[in-house]
Amino acid sequence: MATNWQLATGNWQLNASVRVARHNPLAAIGVVLVTIFIFAAIFAPWIAPQDPAYIDLPNRLQSPSAHHWCGTDELGRDILSRLIWGARISLFVGSSVVAFSLLLGLIIGSFAGYYGGGIDRFVNVVLMNAFLSFPGILIAIAFVAFRGPGIFNLILALSIGGWVGYARLVRAQVLAVREREFVEAARALGAGDFHIITRHILPNIIQPVIVQAAIGMAGAVLAEATMSFLGLGVPPPTASWGSMLNDARSHLFDAPHLVLFPAVTVMLAVLAFNFIGDALRDLLDPRSRLEAGL
Repeated sequence: MATNWQLATGNWQLNASVRVARHNPLAAIGVVLVTIFIFAAIFAPWIAPQDPAYIDLPNRLQSPSAHHWCGTDELGRDILSRLIWGARISLFVGSSVVAFSLLLGLIIGSFAGYYGGGIDRFVNVVLMNAFLSFPGILIAIAFVAFRGPGIFNLILALSIGGWVGYARLVRAQVLAVREREFVEAARALGAGDFHIITRHILPNIIQPVIVQAAIGMAGAVLAEATMSFLGLGVPPPTASWGSMLNDARSHLFDAPHLVLFPAVTVMLAVLAFNFIGDALRDLLDPRSRLEAGL
C-alpha cells in the first residue's frame, strides 16, 4: 500500500513538473543551463581543452578561433578552459553561501518566531535591522579585507549578510504556523519545543524557503563574481568569472571577447537560477498551480 502511494506521488510530481515545463519554458531553459554548469564544474579536468593557468604569451589576446573557441586572454590562457574551471568556483561558493545562510536563518528565524516576546523583538528589531542597515556586499568587502582573500573567507563573508533574508522569511512563516491546531495538539501531548519546531513547524514552512534558496543562488553567484572582480575572491591564478572580468577591463576595446564571454556566462548562471526559483514557486504554491491549471 505504501509502495503504491509512493508511486502515485512520484507520478504526480513528474506530471506536475512536465506541465510546469510546458507552461513555463523558461524553467526548462534554467534547468538545462544549471545542468550544463554543474556538469562543467564536476568534469572540468576532463572537458577543459587546456590547463586554465597555462601561459602562452606568443598567442595572447587571440580572437575566437578553431583552436581557442573563446580566444585567449592577456597572458595567452585559454578563455574557454578558464570559464569551465570558473564554474566550479562559482557553484561551490554559491551553494556554500546559500547552505550556511539558510542554516543560520532557519535557526535564528525559528527561534525568534516560535518564542516571540522580547526574544523576537531583539532579533527582529535590533539584530536583523543592524545587518540590514549596511549593504551585504560592503560587509563582505570589510570582512575579506580584514581576513584576507581566499575561498573560505569569501564564503564566510557572503554568509554573514546573507542569513537575514532567510531569517525574516522563516520568522514570518513560524509566526503564522505556531498557533495552528496541529502544533497545539503536539504541545498538549507533551512534545518539546525542539520536537515541535523540527517535526511540525519546519516541514510546513519549507516550501517558500526552498524558493528563496533557489533565487538566493543567483545572488550568491553574482556576489562571488563581484568580490572576485574587486580582487577579494579566490587568489590568482585560480580561474574565476569575476577575476576574468577584472583582468579584461584594460582590453575592453582592443579585445572585447575577454569581457563578452565571462559576462555572458555570469548572466546565464544568474538567469538560470532565477528561472528555476520562479518555476519552484509555481510548482510548490497551490494557488499558482490552480491559476496556471496545474
